[in-house]
Amino acid sequence: MNSALRITLVGLAAAGTLFSVSASAMKHEMGSSAKNQGYLMDSSGGIVRAVGGTVCVRTSDWTPARAVMECDPDLVPKSAPATKAKPEAKPEAKPEAKKAKPEILNVEEKIELQGMPFAKAEMTADNKKELDAFLGGLRKANKARSAVRFGAVVVTGHTDRIGGLKYNMKLSEKRAVVVKDYLVSTGVDQKVIFWEGKAFKQPIPVTKFCDNKMKRKQLIECLAPNRRVTVEIVGTAENLKPKPKPEAKPEAKPKPKAKP
Repeated sequence: MNSALRITLVGLAAAGTLFSVSASAMKHEMGSSAKNQGYLMDSSGGIVRAVGGTVCVRTSDWTPARAVMECDPDLVPKSAPATKAKPEAKPEAKPEAKKAKPEILNVEEKIELQGMPFAKAEMTADNKKELDAFLGGLRKANKARSAVRFGAVVVTGHTDRIGGLKYNMKLSEKRAVVVKDYLVSTGVDQKVIFWEGKAFKQPIPVTKFCDNKMKRKQLIECLAPNRRVTVEIVGTAENLKPKPKPEAKPEAKPKPKAKP
């Protein structure tokens, strides 16, 4: 028995804590084929334990480097815990770009429905055709603007100068009402329509050349432009024209250096 083994066995026997060890176990420990020379091994290759089975018997060759998990778990280097993969950071949602508010245009359009029958509050076929085309153009978008939203519609009736003021005032009002009703029939909200009569107070300038000395039939025909209804529409629309891009300023050319 070598001295190292003798010292270990003596120490354990003195403490009264050693299991009985067979000669074959000692031979196994002394053999060159020992699995772990840091601990005393039995014939079956198991580590000999002290009384109680809680303490492994170390040999004199034991070092912390030869510690095993079943005997000295605190001395065995622990494998680093597997690091959990960090969740991939979700890309931050880009804030939606705010849509620029459309530019609002003020729209003012006017039409004169001339040549109404003498002494009557009636629209001619041409009057209706002209008014339909006028309204259709405003209700349809074009390259410059969107469809016009009507804010106010002013309808004004007029007469020629033949006859008295009282009579012509009533006639001009009736003409205005006829056109107002026609506008409503095309879809214009009657709440935004304002109407009035002006009699012969606002004649067409060209009719000043109509001489009262003319024959009556000729004078009536000459004054026909005054027998009319004016329709003025005030509204709004979105500007559809693209904004012009700012012109790029030409780069300043470097000044030539003065020759010495």
